[in-house]
Amino acid sequence: MNITGSTRVFLILGDPVAQVRAPEVFNPLFARHGVNAVLVPAEVAPQGLARFVKHVFDADNVGGLWLTIPHKSAVLPLLGHCDSLGRLAGAVNAVRRHADGSLEGALFDGIGFTKGLDRFGLPTRDRRVLMVGVGGAGVAIAASLAQRGCGELALFDAATGRAEQVAAQLNAADSNAGTCTRVTVAPSADPAGFDLVINATPLGLKATDALPFDVARLDRGAAVVDILMTRRPTPLLQACAARGIDAFAGFEMMLQQMPDYLAFFGMPELARAVQEDASEVRTLLHAA
Repeated sequence: MNITGSTRVFLILGDPVAQVRAPEVFNPLFARHGVNAVLVPAEVAPQGLARFVKHVFDADNVGGLWLTIPHKSAVLPLLGHCDSLGRLAGAVNAVRRHADGSLEGALFDGIGFTKGLDRFGLPTRDRRVLMVGVGGAGVAIAASLAQRGCGELALFDAATGRAEQVAAQLNAADSNAGTCTRVTVAPSADPAGFDLVINATPLGLKATDALPFDVARLDRGAAVVDILMTRRPTPLLQACAARGIDAFAGFEMMLQQMPDYLAFFGMPELARAVQEDASEVRTLLHAA
């Protein structure tokens, strides 16, 4: 990688950021395709987010921000513009600056997730889906699943009132759109009776974390998606493998949203290249 005085700098903000994989994928991709850009992780505490975002764009060579845990919802009040899915979900994972200085946010997690389900061969229509964790990424996925259509989408979050709030938002939007997904609040993270169970919590980032739900309670025909991207299989994926449950990691969600990210940040040619042939990105993801 050759960083020069004209390199566009993108930052991925989180707390923590030690687990992020995006720089290990995007930076080699930029270099191979002759894009003069770099993606750098920045650990920003929640209490410092507003101050950081306000001032980071004072640097004219900062092209935009990637957002991860726990900033996807917290950044919303700082934006002047937001795409429709971001407004529905109340979260974004990408921010760019306009010429007038205003900030625009967009949400690609949910789109990437549902495209990943297609690749895995996991249908949702007429299926019961349990989402465990409805923080920034979870609510994005829930919003896209509601638009896609499920027999039932049940939400559980350990934070009091969070699942109820998100379910109310999605049901109101679903009713207005004339679609039929029923969004409910699960009383617990018990996965019994569900066809697809999604972990959208941070549980699994640390080897000592408890499982987000009891794998022994999964139905035999159920499938699991753990959106975490770690160097080794998460404890949840390992537990599912031990029981013979089909379980999938979060890499596909990142891969499937990459063209949208790249186009949003003004790299349409690279976006088209990734859309047409994702084999290079798959290699980078699994090598990272």
